[in-house]
Amino acid sequence: MSNSTHRRYAMNDLTKNIEKIHTTIMGSERIKRNLKLDTHNVVDWCKQQILQANNIFRKGKNWYVTTNGYVFTVNSTSYSIITAHLLK
Repeated sequence: MSNSTHRRYAMNDLTKNIEKIHTTIMGSERIKRNLKLDTHNVVDWCKQQILQANNIFRKGKNWYVTTNGYVFTVNSTSYSIITAHLLK
């Protein structure tokens, strides 16, 4: 499978299941701290960012999403947002 085909597959699979994306309380706090966010609904904010993604790829058990200067790590089985960082 080519890189563009793999990226398109992952993008379609992740965005198709966008309603399943969630995180823990600790995950939400970590994301807010790492991204310096001032929002109460971190998951909805992350979902909006993921839907605008420049690149989504799956490596092992996680998806990696780059968009708008951020990188999100999402577990591919549970759809849990593990962490997010500013793109370096």
